[in-house]
Amino acid sequence: MKIVILAGGFGTRISEETDFKPKPMVLLGSQPILWHLMDSFSAQGFNEFVVATGYKGEIIHDWANGLDSNWSITPVQTGLNTQTGGRIKQIFDFLGSERILVTYGDGLANVNVPSLINFHESNKRIATVTAVRPPARFGVLESENGLVTSFGEKRQSDSGWINGGFFILEPEVKNYILSDDEPFETGALPRLVNERQLMSYHHHGFWQPMDTLREKRILEEMVLNNRRPWLDHHSNE
Repeated sequence: MKIVILAGGFGTRISEETDFKPKPMVLLGSQPILWHLMDSFSAQGFNEFVVATGYKGEIIHDWANGLDSNWSITPVQTGLNTQTGGRIKQIFDFLGSERILVTYGDGLANVNVPSLINFHESNKRIATVTAVRPPARFGVLESENGLVTSFGEKRQSDSGWINGGFFILEPEVKNYILSDDEPFETGALPRLVNERQLMSYHHHGFWQPMDTLREKRILEEMVLNNRRPWLDHHSNE
């Protein structure tokens, strides 16, 4: 099964890093986050990648062509202003009728891919999304009549579940994407829900997006300290 990585967005929320390169090429240590993501899949035996590019896509194309690895990397230019739904639709057109795993190129997680695939197959729906709890960002404050009674760090388990990416999609999902201008998250996914075709695989392990400089530094510190929890695929369920 091929791993499809969405890597075409503008990355405007971390523009300090993305003015001159696409977000998946932001370095964590000596390698871009895109490499760390591929490394995580490769550690589980998945080495075929299709990268949906857009903004400054030529940088990813050049990097992939020059990379010395045993990975098969096929960058596909899917358009500068194409939304996530359109990028997925174009990749389905490019690959033909086969199941794919789709994820975002700006985050890392230790999702156990064989377990995710088994879950998808056992439920016999055409799409599965990985549900995660968002990383804790703010302190929790409780009060009574204005008097603070408790103050502490917000725990991940205090939050609800959100879309963590890592989709397993059958080729029929292409029919739920109407145009290049449509985000997958607000277009195809609600339609799949309405037809009871979307399953949710709950991931309890490590998951960390890179939407801000603060989050980039969190991941970079892990790399520099040789602590890479996204490679530990046995402690995530």
